[in-house]
Amino acid sequence: MQETKITTSQLDIVCRILGPEDGFPVILLHGWPDDALTWNRMLPDLHGAGFRTYVPWLRGCGLTRFREQDAPRNGQLVALAKDMLEMADGLGLSRFSLIGHDWGARAAYIASALAPGRIAGCVALSVGWGTNAPDQTMSYRQMQNYWYHWLMGLDRGADLIRNDRQRFMRYIWSIWNPAWGIPEEEFAATALAFENPDWADITLHSYRVRWGLAPRSPAFEELERRVAADPVIHVPTLVIHGSDDPCNDPETSSGKDHLFAGHYERHILARTGHFPQRQSAASVTELAVPFLLRSSG
Repeated sequence: MQETKITTSQLDIVCRILGPEDGFPVILLHGWPDDALTWNRMLPDLHGAGFRTYVPWLRGCGLTRFREQDAPRNGQLVALAKDMLEMADGLGLSRFSLIGHDWGARAAYIASALAPGRIAGCVALSVGWGTNAPDQTMSYRQMQNYWYHWLMGLDRGADLIRNDRQRFMRYIWSIWNPAWGIPEEEFAATALAFENPDWADITLHSYRVRWGLAPRSPAFEELERRVAADPVIHVPTLVIHGSDDPCNDPETSSGKDHLFAGHYERHILARTGHFPQRQSAASVTELAVPFLLRSSG
């Protein structure tokens, strides 16, 4: 396995690179609370299909670090998308496909909206597009699901993120995956990524800024305006959502066809929670591999 450090305008991103050297590139973006290891069950099928995979740790996670000590620890979703596009530049990838889960899915959607000519296909897990705005329509059930968002708007939530993160995240994993017996060693391996010195700041800013509880950075205002002005995605897109997702209810990804001008598919995986790439990896690759082969052809 090749582990590479890619320097961007703000970060030193650590990325695992695997698969056939001449394979079409696929960048896989993990979510929260998770890390690059989340894709391990899917990688053999992607490599077997001929893809070259690039698996980074997102800002504030794992081995990825900010280059400057005084840089704002900004968790805006457009920042994650910009990080990925700059990483692709650093790797010399002019065209590639994306697979993203949770935060990574949001970043993949945004990147697809901002740079459609570079992205062959987008696979988004557990998140629907058009669900980033603070004034979005939301059911009472989904508001209940977002209890942890509201908690992190409080000092009490911030204290948990800073001082009891391991127990808090283990609880999140357990309630988000009700039908999956989580291997303790799997959580322990990923939980190391939460000890990144910027993890708490990025987490708190990301959840607070999306509801207007923290300031947006002027550095990302142009990107925010571009996405808001033209949210229709022209990149071929596949959405995969677990039927039993207690974080983002499947209703949050339904009825989004009007936001996609290109080929669009949505599939619900039965008896699957919020981490389909971990719990139901074979079902995910069964859908994703043919889609990516068509998109990259």
